[in-house]
Amino acid sequence: MSLNVGVVMDPIDHIKPWKDTTLGMLLEAQRRGWSLHYMEPADLFMREGRVSGMTRDLSVADDNQNWFTLGEAAPRDLASLDMILMRQDPPFNAQYVYATYLLEKVEREGVMVVNRPASVRDSNEKLFATDFPQCCVPTLVSGRGDLLRAFVEEVGDAVMKPLDGMGGSNIFRIEPGSSNLSVIIEVLTEHGKTPIMAQRYIPDITAGDKRILMINGEPVPYALARVPKKGELRGNLAAGGTGEGRELTDRDRWICEQVGPTLRERGLYFVGLDVIGDYLTEINVTSPTCMRELDQIYGLNIAGQLFDTLLSLRQQ
Repeated sequence: MSLNVGVVMDPIDHIKPWKDTTLGMLLEAQRRGWSLHYMEPADLFMREGRVSGMTRDLSVADDNQNWFTLGEAAPRDLASLDMILMRQDPPFNAQYVYATYLLEKVEREGVMVVNRPASVRDSNEKLFATDFPQCCVPTLVSGRGDLLRAFVEEVGDAVMKPLDGMGGSNIFRIEPGSSNLSVIIEVLTEHGKTPIMAQRYIPDITAGDKRILMINGEPVPYALARVPKKGELRGNLAAGGTGEGRELTDRDRWICEQVGPTLRERGLYFVGLDVIGDYLTEINVTSPTCMRELDQIYGLNIAGQLFDTLLSLRQQ
């Protein structure tokens, strides 16, 4: 079966090909003989209620020097595609929201959009995890300085972070009595105008922040633990962490069982759970990564598993 597959992503010439999950998906799609059509978010447009894109034919290669070739840009009615991969990285700003609205209209025309645009829009990656409080450490979301300070006093050791951050940006560890507590709260909340997330610090971060990939609510049996470098709080690879493969624990699988049915219900076909120790910290729905690292460590083909699942769902 030959499919026409669109991909909405950030500039392909800026990716790191040896680790980029989107490229891994595109390589697998091309291996299957599917035609690839490349778009950046700014290429989406609507005319008289029809959503189109200035698409370019794309071919890819598993080559860290020359990993893509693009054709000339031409308008295409996106309803003519069979599937669209929405792989734009955060920040989840107005541009991102508008892209979900446009792709949602395409989805209504029968095109499978991965992940479902409305669900991406409605599932803040940090707040979504709080839908499963049984899986999380004590958590407060607020912009009020008095509540945030009281929370730090209560839990004794806390982490604070913005709700729209990625790659470990602007994450602070705070202990009671810290002379920087008030200024950190002021900066993160923009003087009380913006809510942030505060959570009890999880000491197990020293052993790594595990990324568990979920395909239609079912976990890949291995996680990539992002282990912080010495003296660093954050395990994110973007913050200098080192990736190590780990087999899922019983607790990991229990967390997946708690979250999986909701992912299936929302059409969140490819998702990354972040787990530190025994606790769920985030649910990444926009453009989860770490697929290529796990493929390399364990000899997997996660993109192949994903596409097999998506084909099965299309036929239902």
